[in-house]
Amino acid sequence: MLVLLPPSEGKANAVEGAPLELGSLSLPGLTAAREAVLGELVELCSGDPDKAREVLGLSEGLRGEVAKNAGLRTAGARPAGEIYTGVLYDALGLATLDAGARRRAADSLLVFSGLWGAVRVTDRIPSYRCSMGVKLPDLGALAGHWRTPMAEVLPAAAGEGLVLDLRSSAYATAWKPKGEAAGRTATVRVLHAPTRKVVSHFNKATKGRIVRGLLTSGAAPENPAELVEALRELGYTVEAEAPGKAGRAWALDVLVDEIH
Repeated sequence: MLVLLPPSEGKANAVEGAPLELGSLSLPGLTAAREAVLGELVELCSGDPDKAREVLGLSEGLRGEVAKNAGLRTAGARPAGEIYTGVLYDALGLATLDAGARRRAADSLLVFSGLWGAVRVTDRIPSYRCSMGVKLPDLGALAGHWRTPMAEVLPAAAGEGLVLDLRSSAYATAWKPKGEAAGRTATVRVLHAPTRKVVSHFNKATKGRIVRGLLTSGAAPENPAELVEALRELGYTVEAEAPGKAGRAWALDVLVDEIH
């Protein structure tokens, strides 16, 4: 099982630790594309801070993120699972998993990123600010920048098993499983059952709890149908729609009564 996660806007400060070693990150086929984004981002943020804020879509209150980006090559790095914070990652609680669940997390979780493309939770990265929606002056829209290298690298990472796609739409545009792999992919919406509406905070927290439940239970669904059964065994109410055409993903709705 490969679980595709969005990053978080909020990130811990990696004030301690050795600096980033770009070549040590997982998915080495993305190294050249990572270097291109990193180089332009550092250059941008080392120049006019107001221009950098505009390009990155940052408010005046986030001016400090520009300086953080300027120092990415020398900043301390920590495992990505410690860098990403926010609602989904709080609910996932990587730090409190037992040893077996942590091994499964290291093998199965892949976090998408405007800067790194995609990283494992064990990859050591510095704290940064650069969403997939950014359009850099030279490289252009990051989703477009990542599309070709992702298409070359990600199919092998996905292997022959289930792909559980929990990404937001901005990150999903960088890579989507194609052909036969799409039929092994399941996307998930979390709906407030009484209203059947998506509530952002609630949606993220529930997705974090879903991943944690799969990791701690040791469930190993090999396809979307087995995933539906695994989620029901974990106590979730799931409505599943199998694809009507080849090359389409399964669509799962997880219905939850309480917003918390």
